[in-house]
Amino acid sequence: MLAHTAQTESSKHAGYGARARPVMAPHPLEDSFDLMGAPMPFARNMEIYGENEPADYFYKVLSGTVRTYKVLSDGRRQIGAFYLPGDVFGIENGPEHAFSAEAISNAKVLLIKRSAVTALASRDNTAAHQLLGLTARELGRAQNHIMLLIKTAQERVAGFLLEMAERGQAPGEIDLPMSRQDIADYLGLTIETISRTLTHLENCAAISLPTSRRIVLRDPAALRQLNG
Repeated sequence: MLAHTAQTESSKHAGYGARARPVMAPHPLEDSFDLMGAPMPFARNMEIYGENEPADYFYKVLSGTVRTYKVLSDGRRQIGAFYLPGDVFGIENGPEHAFSAEAISNAKVLLIKRSAVTALASRDNTAAHQLLGLTARELGRAQNHIMLLIKTAQERVAGFLLEMAERGQAPGEIDLPMSRQDIADYLGLTIETISRTLTHLENCAAISLPTSRRIVLRDPAALRQLNG
């Protein structure tokens, strides 16, 4: 297990005159991550943390993409979530990680000591509210994933494409950082079903596939209708 360290220092400025220096408003929690955290590079497919390891850190993706996953008893892999630049992950409701996490591509990840975040939240109401918001976001992500897994193959793929388009930079276009095997393991489908469904959506003019990783949403309304 890699040793992770993060340290912060406060700058002190001498005051002049009789008036007290105004107290600066606290940084938003996610901005404070940048001050409290230590960046660390991870190579493609490198483990960031393992299932059942102590959840001593929160993580923020600075570049690249991260997946969380669990290996099932029969050897199959279930991907829990994909995290893109700006996303925070590793937020757990217990002392250990429920999933493993690894870099999909070369990535840079900010490591923030969990105890530092909880200490900040304990003395700052704004930070506490934002930590609650991050936790609720993770819960919502998990709930949406569960709902996705009970749908048909077409509905799952359509929902995934809409999700990735919403999280992307260019409206209506998706540059997928993950492989089709990753997508299959996220949606609980086979890679053959993923490929067949994408081809069907292309034939229906709902999407176009300039490359295997680049997808253009030609008819988002049709995808939304499929997604229910």
